Amino acid sequence: HCLTVRAVCQREIDCDRGNGYSWKITLLRNYWKSKVKQEWLSGKYSNIHSRNNLPEKSMYPMDADTWGEILEAELER
Repeated sequence: HCLTVRAVCQREIDCDRGNGYSWKITLLRNYWKSKVKQEWLSGKYSNIHSRNNLPEKSMYPMDADTWGEILEAELER
């Protein structure tokens, strides 16, 4: 599971591991973030016209760098 999450959230995982978090805590901190981030990066939400059209699990607290990755992916579409 950790490697799957790291494939999507490499920067976040490496940062948590560098800060001394165990793999278990790192996975708990980043699992849902990786699911939501992967959906955003894959374009699942590219054609949403308003916030009301977003599924309930479409948002998760993410840092500015993560949102930057998502916005770059949107600009490339």
